[in-house]
Amino acid sequence: MDMKIFLKSGHTPTLLASFLYFDISFMVWVMLGPLGVNIANDLHLDHLQKGLMVATPVLSGALLRIVMGLLVDHLSPRKAGIIGQILVLTGLGFAWIHGIHSYQEVLTLGILLGVAGASFAAALPLASRWYPPAYQGTAMGIAGAGNSGTALAALFAPGLAALFGWNNVFGLALIPLAMVFVLFIVLARDAPNPPPPKTLTQYLAVLKDQDAWWFMFFYSVTFGGFVGLASSLVIYFNTQYGLDPKTAGLFTAACVFAGSLVRPLGGNVADRVGGVKTLTVMYGIAALSLFVVSFGPVHAWMALIVFVIAMLALGMGNGAVFQLVPQRFRKEIGVMTGLVGMAGGVGGFYLASSLGYSRQMTGSYQTGFLIFATLALLALAGISRVKSRWRTTWGASHLTDARI
Repeated sequence: MDMKIFLKSGHTPTLLASFLYFDISFMVWVMLGPLGVNIANDLHLDHLQKGLMVATPVLSGALLRIVMGLLVDHLSPRKAGIIGQILVLTGLGFAWIHGIHSYQEVLTLGILLGVAGASFAAALPLASRWYPPAYQGTAMGIAGAGNSGTALAALFAPGLAALFGWNNVFGLALIPLAMVFVLFIVLARDAPNPPPPKTLTQYLAVLKDQDAWWFMFFYSVTFGGFVGLASSLVIYFNTQYGLDPKTAGLFTAACVFAGSLVRPLGGNVADRVGGVKTLTVMYGIAALSLFVVSFGPVHAWMALIVFVIAMLALGMGNGAVFQLVPQRFRKEIGVMTGLVGMAGGVGGFYLASSLGYSRQMTGSYQTGFLIFATLALLALAGISRVKSRWRTTWGASHLTDARI
C-alpha cells in the first residue's frame, strides 16, 4: 500500500486525534486491573471479588458503547467524544478526591470508568468516515491501535501505586487525560457528508440482519479475549506465579503491547488478503494458545510467551473484524461500532469474571481458559460458514474494491 495515497485519502489530524483519544481512554478504562493486587490487599477481596472488580468496567464500557453509538449518529463523532472525555475527567477526579474505601465503591468507580471504554464507539467512526473502502482496514487499525493504552496502564500503574499509593494514581491519570482532551478539540474534525441520523427503531432494525450478530460474536472473541486478558493478567501473574505487582505489570504490558501494536497490521493484512482469511488463521492460533496456557506452564516466562502469541492473534483479529464491518454496514457504522464494541466488551467481561470464578471455585484458572478457547473454535467455524455468502453478496468484486 502506498502510504502517500493513504494519507491523502483521508484526514491525518483526525486519525491522530482518534488514536490519542482511544489510547488514553483505554488506559483509564482498565486501570483497576493493574491496581487490582494493591486494591484487593487493602480491601481484603477474595478471588471472585477481584474478578468482578476488573470485569465491571469492561461490562459498563460495553453497554455504554450503545449510548455512545447513538450520540455519534445523532450529534457527531467529535461531539460525542468530547462529552465522553468530560464525563471521564469528572468521574476520575471525584474518585481521587473522595477516595475509594470499600468493595462497593470500587464497583461504582468501575461503572464510571466504563465511559472511557465507550470511547471506542466515537473514535473509530470519527476516523472511518474520512477514508474510502479500500483503506478502511488500515485507517481503523491505526485508530484502533489505541488499545495500547491498556499496556500503558499495566506498565505504569503498579509502579506509581508503589510510590504514591494506588488512590493517587487516579489523580495522576488526569494529567494525560487533560492533555489529550485539548489536542482532541484542536485536531479532530468530523468528515463531510455524514449519514443522516436514524431513529432508535431504525437502529434496532440492524439487529434483524444476521450479519450484525455474526460480527458481534466474532468481536466478542477477538476483542473480548484481548481486553479480558489485559484486565486480568496482573492478578493472574501475581496469584499463579507469586510475581510482585510491578513485575506482573511488566509481564502484562508486554502481552498487551503485542496485541495492541499489531491491530493496524491486522487491518492492513485484511486489506491485502481479506478479513475472512485473516480471521480464519487468527482464531486458530488464539484457540491453541489459550488451550496451552490453561494447563498452567511451569514458569512465568513460559506463560508470558504463550500469552504474547495469543494476544498477537487476538490483536490482529480485532483489526480484521473492523476491516469487514464498514464494508457491510457503512451507512450504519456508528451504531454498528457501538453494537460490535458492546459485544467485545461483554466477551471481555465474561473472560475476566470467569477466570476469577474459576479460581475461586476450583482453585485453578484452567476452566476459564478452556471455555474461551472453545469460543475461539466456534468463531473459526462461524467464519468458515459465512465466507461464501459474504463473498457472493455484499462482498462481491463487482460491488466493492475491498478484499473480503
